[in-house]
Amino acid sequence: MSVRINWFKKHSDSMTFGEKLADSVASGMGSWRFIIIQTIIVITWMALNVVALVYHWDPYPYILLNLLFSTQAAYAAPIIMMAQNRQSDRDRVKADEDYKTNVEAKKEIESLQIRLNNIDVEKLDKIIAILERMESK
Repeated sequence: MSVRINWFKKHSDSMTFGEKLADSVASGMGSWRFIIIQTIIVITWMALNVVALVYHWDPYPYILLNLLFSTQAAYAAPIIMMAQNRQSDRDRVKADEDYKTNVEAKKEIESLQIRLNNIDVEKLDKIIAILERMESK
């Protein structure tokens, strides 16, 4: 028995480690979990710098925090774009597979229509033959 691998499995198997990592990072950064965790970190960062009694490592206007966000954005943007490009590739492969499936289905439907038409013609021929026999009696 042969196992047929679907398009997604083929596409996933062909991905490199870097591509899988980029997809994973983009997926994580595009989640509510990431937004919530990042918000908690920012609020904690600001609160600790506001109430720090002895040492403010990043006093207002939080230049170090802005630098961290800029660095994060500098790396996040290309990673997210790589993931979007791969999504486009997946969509293209899926559309191609859908097209092939539709072509096969169309051929099967046309074949069934021909067979049904032949059955109808055979039935009509039998009905006509029966009517002709009844008429000749």
